[in-house]
Amino acid sequence: MTRPQPQPEEEREAEAARVATYLAAHPAFLAERPGLYRALHPPVRVHGERLADHMAALLAAARAETGTVADQARGAQELGLRVSAAAIALIGAADPLAAIAAEWPELLGLESVALAEEAPPSPQRRSLPRGMAKRLTGGREVVLRDASPDLPEAALLHGEAHPLIARDALLPLPGPVPRLLVLGAREASRLPVHGATAPLRLLAGALARALDAVP
Repeated sequence: MTRPQPQPEEEREAEAARVATYLAAHPAFLAERPGLYRALHPPVRVHGERLADHMAALLAAARAETGTVADQARGAQELGLRVSAAAIALIGAADPLAAIAAEWPELLGLESVALAEEAPPSPQRRSLPRGMAKRLTGGREVVLRDASPDLPEAALLHGEAHPLIARDALLPLPGPVPRLLVLGAREASRLPVHGATAPLRLLAGALARALDAVP
């Protein structure tokens, strides 16, 4: 196969972008032309024939991507099951806040579970400064964040557990004052970024209904 003459850097980058775009739009292109693999440099150089090296690298990348997707699906499924158990624990609870303090951390597999609101401190609620709930959530229904004990609000949200929190979730609840359901996980995988929104919204809705039902 005749190799092209060297090109200026800008032309090479532009041509590479066009080739990448074409290959992305035609994923079967290389599979239908296996001879091209022999002309390509493998992304990972190992012992053996270059074609085998390249195919092995492609397979390894595909397996890694598939494994990541599978892990994400498992994490979301596990969270959904835990949320269901936590919601069931609220059914018939005379004191929903006592139930979430006593039962939800274990049921959800989390280090910190609390209701925080912009109101004076009370035994079962964390107190937030005025305007903090809106500032932290920005009007979103679910906020998932990688946490840090250095964040100024960390201790307000998670109390004594705040140095242990790797990821937290903030869920606004309707009510007469701004308030948040605050969840904190020691292991970030307990609050997966992918697939967590729906079950966490369900959890917040279940708590809001339970609180509204209290005389």
